[in-house]
Amino acid sequence: MTEGPFERTELDGGLTVLTQAMPGVRSASVGVWVRFGSAHERDGDLGAAHLLEHMVFKATQGRSARDIALSLERLGGSLDAYTTREHTSFQARVLDEHLGLALDVLADMVVRPRLRPEDLEVERQVVLEEISTVDDTPDDLIFELQARALWGDHPYGRSILGTRESVGGLEAGRLAEIHRRRYGRSNLIVAAAGHVEHDVLVDQAVALFGGAPRDGATPDVPVPAAAPAETVRVERDTAQSHLAFGVRTFGHADPRRYGLVLLTGALGGGMSSRLFQRVREELGLAYSVYAYQSFYRRGGLAGIYVGTRPEWADRAEAVIRDELARVARDGLEAAELRDAKGQVKGQLALALESSGGRLHRLAGFELYGEPFQTLDELTARIDAVSGDEVAALAAEFLDPNAHTVVRLGPA
Repeated sequence: MTEGPFERTELDGGLTVLTQAMPGVRSASVGVWVRFGSAHERDGDLGAAHLLEHMVFKATQGRSARDIALSLERLGGSLDAYTTREHTSFQARVLDEHLGLALDVLADMVVRPRLRPEDLEVERQVVLEEISTVDDTPDDLIFELQARALWGDHPYGRSILGTRESVGGLEAGRLAEIHRRRYGRSNLIVAAAGHVEHDVLVDQAVALFGGAPRDGATPDVPVPAAAPAETVRVERDTAQSHLAFGVRTFGHADPRRYGLVLLTGALGGGMSSRLFQRVREELGLAYSVYAYQSFYRRGGLAGIYVGTRPEWADRAEAVIRDELARVARDGLEAAELRDAKGQVKGQLALALESSGGRLHRLAGFELYGEPFQTLDELTARIDAVSGDEVAALAAEFLDPNAHTVVRLGPA
């Protein structure tokens, strides 16, 4: 795959602009990342980052909510946003000729939102409904419960949505204060991929984001304290029992993450994985079973999810524990590791066929303070992971006795 040049410019006040050109495409993806997420909230502001993400869509100094919605959709483009534990993101995908408009809309939302009390009362109800949706969706709720069990009182254990009480208590003035403090230029990343010109985007960013406060640095998240493994049972009258295994790992900066991605991929990353073949194909205990990992700045986790009949939950847990113990003891077979590398490299290459995939990769390097790596450099890094490295990771993180297990379902 031919990659266009990566370019980076840091502007006055700390605003960073990133681009990567993709020769031959007619589209562009552009986004603004704010280094502020749920893990940075004060105890009395839980859910503020997510609610603020919603509120900037309601009205800006120059556009109504309908204007924002129509601005790109009427041109065939799209506009979206999301909040994580460590950042908030706003993105658009458009034809290349509309890139300037897309960045103008994003800057309007990020720099000049109205944050009116009357809009807050409406959007508060929307977020409360979102919380209700998670409460009524066991295969979403299980991960909220897992975060709480794994991280305890640490900020990583908080719900990104907040609680009914916290969201109900947030006021427009407080959201405006958070916006002034956290949406400053030093906290913003502007990135674009596709049919883009770096110098043009830089000039637009200077003009459009100059009104953002100069400061805005977000305090770092504390290092989590050690916590013992436990089993948590939450009774709920559901058709299935939902189980989530989880263990704390290391942060995004640790180079061992490449090996852990390969390990979880071989364990439960697709139909050919150990857990899918054993739990679903051989024993028929579940429709959905998979392994996953997440990396934050100060820590990470590796986990397994399975949904099964309540009467089969004990057996499903025992089978997963047995598979974890086997991999922790023996590591992966050479063929498994080879196949896991092929899977990860293929997924990475396919994702980078789209401007959206490139956009999120650009932002990820900057968010975690890493140098840009080409696809060839990334695949070489994956190929370099040895069987001994993976075996060491398995021994350290796949011992079933080290996993916290959350079970949600009937008694």
